[in-house]
Amino acid sequence: MAEPIIKLENIWKVYQLGEIELTVLKGINLEIYPGTFMTIMGPSGSGKSTLMHIIGCLDTPTKGEILLEGKNVSNFSEDKLAQIRGQKIGFVFQQFNLLHNLNALENVMLPMVFQGVPEKERIERAKELLSSLKNSYCPGFI
Repeated sequence: MAEPIIKLENIWKVYQLGEIELTVLKGINLEIYPGTFMTIMGPSGSGKSTLMHIIGCLDTPTKGEILLEGKNVSNFSEDKLAQIRGQKIGFVFQQFNLLHNLNALENVMLPMVFQGVPEKERIERAKELLSSLKNSYCPGFI
């Protein structure tokens, strides 16, 4: 069997709110294998977003290890985590999370800037992506 692409081992997330500790995640163990489709479900306030932020390297756990392609990224610097997000992880947020001062093409190109993709290639790839979306969601639209 293939190795998990993402593995969480005994993940805890505790927020310090003044003198109060709020434990959001308690001992989460999870393995995600290449090519799998997963859903994280639960009631509001159950820790789904916190878990997704940890899986996506947007936040770090209070305790436990995050293994990405076998590498422990739990204690990586913010710069190293940003590099991993740019190269290995993609998110589709519920809200659009677009930068209002950029047009659609510029918003699509932005992640490629952080990946070091040359400008000409960024423009070509962004146009291809937008064209494929237009054709998928607006058939017959010119």
